Amino acid sequence: MKGNAPVIARAGIGFGTALAITISWSANKSLLWAVIHGLLSWIYVVYYALVHHPR
Repeated sequence: MKGNAPVIARAGIGFGTALAITISWSANKSLLWAVIHGLLSWIYVVYYALVHHPR
C-alpha cells in the first residue's frame, strides 16, 4: 500500500488543477486567470465554493 501513495497523490493534484481551471474559465473567460487559478488549484476551488455558493 505504501508504494501506491504517490500515484494517488499525483492523481488528486491533477484533478484539483483541472477543476480550478474549469471553474475559473467558466467564471472569468480569461486564460491568464485560468492559469493562475490552476497554479493555486485546491485553494481556488475551496475559495470559489465558499464565496460563490454560501450555505
